[in-house]
Amino acid sequence: MARSIWSGAISFGLVNVPVKLYNAVQRKNIQFNQLHAADHGRIQQRRVCSLDGEEVAFEDLVKGYEFSPGQYVVVEPEELEAVAAKKTRLIEVEQFIDLDEVDPLMFDSSYYVAPAPGAAKPFRLMVDAMREAGKVGIGRFVLRQKEHLVALRVQGDALVLVTLVYADEVVPAASLEDAGDGQADVSERELAMARQLIEMLSAPFDAERFHDEYREALLALIERKVSGQEIAIAPPPSEPAAVPDLMAALQASVEALAGNGSGTPKRAAPKQAAPKKAARAKPAARKPKATQKS
Repeated sequence: MARSIWSGAISFGLVNVPVKLYNAVQRKNIQFNQLHAADHGRIQQRRVCSLDGEEVAFEDLVKGYEFSPGQYVVVEPEELEAVAAKKTRLIEVEQFIDLDEVDPLMFDSSYYVAPAPGAAKPFRLMVDAMREAGKVGIGRFVLRQKEHLVALRVQGDALVLVTLVYADEVVPAASLEDAGDGQADVSERELAMARQLIEMLSAPFDAERFHDEYREALLALIERKVSGQEIAIAPPPSEPAAVPDLMAALQASVEALAGNGSGTPKRAAPKQAAPKKAARAKPAARKPKATQKS
């Protein structure tokens, strides 16, 4: 059962709704440790001073900001505390907007918001009112000593809090090195064919259809190695040949989808390293698991 990571209240106007916050996403990553190739001893990381080469104890570390190459200003813990966001237990909603007013590039992390004990009625009233109004709440709150800009939106019967990056953190597309390469003229015939291809590939989004194929293949590889199998490395796939004729590529894509019948392109299964031969029995090892991160 998920545990709350924050408790407080949503504040809008003079209304306070006590709530709790839960992680809405758990990352499933496979983590490796660095080992010494000769004896498989785990590598330890040490803090070493770049000037005298001596190992530095944790209590002798200070925080420094590099304001010019090789020059640092030291910031003391009490100075950081003085400028840190004021610790409050409020998600302060400053305004309500339409969801499409928020650039998706600003979306960061997602959390579920649930009512605190005894707050079910005001919480449900707020969620239902937001749903009927079709509005998203924009506000701020402090999590882990940092103030976050957030969006509160209704999803089904749940309330989701999404942290947002600030506007000045979004990289403008016009600043890209090759931004000018996206400017080109297309013909009406090419545009019509491209629209037909998009229409043929259009379908309701089913999130369950998509899997982390790399993670699944990596887990299968690790399990085979743990069981003692030798792994034959498959040759790398050949690079797809460049198609100089854009119209021909569009036409071929449409014909391939039409021939498939389902309107969905066939996706090749990810290539996995094949077992070579069974090796000598090895001591039983624990089955690897994907590490879950909050």
